[in-house]
Amino acid sequence: MTKQNDSTDTQSTSLVIAEIYRRLHDNISRFQSLTNRPLTISEKILVGHLDHQVGPELESNLTRGKSYVSLKLDRVALQDVTGQMTLLQFMQAGLQRTKVPTTVHCDHLIQARVEGEQDTRAALYENSEVYQFLESASRKYGIGFWKPGAGIIHQVVLENYAFPGGLMIGTDSHTPNAGGLGMLAIGVGGLDAAEVMAGLPWELLYPKRIGVHLTGKLKGWTSPKDIILHVASILTVAGGTNAIIEYFGPGCSTLSCTGKATITNMGAEIGATTSIFPYDRKMGEYLAATGRSEIAELANRHSNILQHDPDIEREILQNRENASNYYDQLIELNLSELEPYIVGPHTPDLARPVSKMAFDVKRNGYVDEISVALIGSCTNSSYEDMSRAADVAEQASERGLKTRIPLQVTPGSEMIRTTIERDGQMDLLKMIGANVLANACGPCIGQWQRSELKTGVPNSIVTSYNRNFPGRNDGRRETMNFITSPEMVIALALGGRLSFNPLNDELVASDGSLFKLEPPKIAPEIPKQGLSYVAETYVAPASHPESISVAIRNDSQRLQKLEPFPPWDGRDFEDLVILAMVDGKCTTDHISPAGAWLMYRGHLDKISDNLLLGAMNSFNGKIGVGKNVLNNQIAPFPEIARMYRNQGIKWIIIGDLNYGEGSSREHAAMSPRYLGCVAVIARSFARIHETNLKKQGVFAATFANKSDYAKVLEDDRISIHGLSRLEPGRPLECILHHGNQESETILLQHSYNESQIEWFRMGSALNIIKNQKT
Repeated sequence: MTKQNDSTDTQSTSLVIAEIYRRLHDNISRFQSLTNRPLTISEKILVGHLDHQVGPELESNLTRGKSYVSLKLDRVALQDVTGQMTLLQFMQAGLQRTKVPTTVHCDHLIQARVEGEQDTRAALYENSEVYQFLESASRKYGIGFWKPGAGIIHQVVLENYAFPGGLMIGTDSHTPNAGGLGMLAIGVGGLDAAEVMAGLPWELLYPKRIGVHLTGKLKGWTSPKDIILHVASILTVAGGTNAIIEYFGPGCSTLSCTGKATITNMGAEIGATTSIFPYDRKMGEYLAATGRSEIAELANRHSNILQHDPDIEREILQNRENASNYYDQLIELNLSELEPYIVGPHTPDLARPVSKMAFDVKRNGYVDEISVALIGSCTNSSYEDMSRAADVAEQASERGLKTRIPLQVTPGSEMIRTTIERDGQMDLLKMIGANVLANACGPCIGQWQRSELKTGVPNSIVTSYNRNFPGRNDGRRETMNFITSPEMVIALALGGRLSFNPLNDELVASDGSLFKLEPPKIAPEIPKQGLSYVAETYVAPASHPESISVAIRNDSQRLQKLEPFPPWDGRDFEDLVILAMVDGKCTTDHISPAGAWLMYRGHLDKISDNLLLGAMNSFNGKIGVGKNVLNNQIAPFPEIARMYRNQGIKWIIIGDLNYGEGSSREHAAMSPRYLGCVAVIARSFARIHETNLKKQGVFAATFANKSDYAKVLEDDRISIHGLSRLEPGRPLECILHHGNQESETILLQHSYNESQIEWFRMGSALNIIKNQKT
């Protein structure tokens, strides 16, 4: 197993968790005596982590989707790309030592080119400056540092840090992966993390709750991946916004811990704050297998606070209308009836059963021939996943077949890689032609040097990843990514076509005979020989941090020390220029693209040159370009923004529905702020991005009437009045000054509370931390 702790550290961790459980028990008991009703698992964990005393007024202040709660967190996790800016902000605030257990994981900067070992060596050379900064800052500020190659952040957290009933945040949108181990784990921007590391409580909009009641048991080709793909088809990419997805029911206990993690990981694709399963025996077995038997014993003794109260399910089964007492929405799913799913392209909620894929290929004109198949990632690289994929591979190998297309395999961690290498799954995959990449994010996040395909060629890929926005994987918007389970990816790689249905279609063996793939056998969730121990992947904080200097060169092209953003000048916004009016889906990948730009995530000036390069401009139908009002020339958005900033011109972005969905990258908020953006008005926001804008001092508002979006014209100047009287729930007046000298007034809504209004006034939440530091 991958362990950074010796026995003394394990005992210390158990003592800390025992104290967390004591606090949870006390808070939950007080709250339940006040409410006199059963509680769901997320209610218990949130109430248990409140940063203030549970009192009579609490229940009235916990309105789902409206109230804000102040929470005391147990852990913070940073990945190497977003972690750079988090640490730079932590340093700018003048803070000395993290006050909450924190780790950094180097998983995003390793580019997939050839194979794992070579690619990791190349990354160590190319990113040495960044890795030195991250390691030195980690050692100085009391942060655990996981080296490049150790594994993907979410897999390493699951193997080492996640525990039932805990509450953590991470600077990656797929942090909810830890929900598979019964932890509330939430993706955030880097400034949220820096605040918690500084010892401040964390503020959260008290989430709505969506219950998913599972019955039955998966069979045949279906897998945990199909559960979340089906749920995504119901809720869509925005249906989980500001909600926690709670899974419950007898079907939960049939799923492995890592299978549950697959489901909670992809809750990010439906906009959910997080997703969670209640504690059960499978979680205890996983804790024991990863060297945390003491924590499993603690969880067993406190299982009543780590599960939904059983009365909830009884009430709902008696009368489905009772679900409204606990959930804003209820989804019921019989796992025994679930079919294997495939979703895409270009959005993770465009779903259909695999049996319907051939029809969709023909109807929509998708490229049927698959160009590359990829399995692994933080979502689907468990021992169980790899075993089921290897079972399908073995069936093909026994009949002399290899995949018809390139097959790439990404282990989620060094622990998984060494274990499946020891137990033979790796060899089975290689026998059908698999190439093994580094234990890193790689093609899942755009770190894929794909030289075999000419630019502009439409093509289809199949993956077991979690996200498939245009340009996400290889930087090519014409690549169509279809997501499914690892075992189904292997089957499709053998068939070579999207329209291949392994449930019915036959393959041709090397001797010319026809055969049909059998559904993969039930795979072991935990290897019989245990998980493979891996050493030298972790660096502990320095025992004498005062002797450590953080490594940042003055002439660095990768890292840039931050300067504070200026505070609001106290005046309303008048005659703002529109930089861009975004049409349709605009994710953080569209606002701040990844791929080649990942190398500049620690350098705010350089990364700002990618601003909105993937966004569709409503005014001209083109991507990444708009009209410069100073010269009426069409130019890239970052070029125009820099010219406006140099001329002292304040500007605004107009967004469409669910603006900023996707990843947690705060660069999508920092770059606009850095280049002179003062406000973003959208039809609606994704949760993390709206918070990131607020934290960086960009005013975030929505059209009170969503149809007013259509009233905005390219040459408009926009004024926002009432900022000096800004208060929670109070709408603002917005004047659209049209180019024909006419104007019209519309209303804007906002979701600022009192403390967030102070972020705006001070210029950023970081400025407040800096003023309050001790």
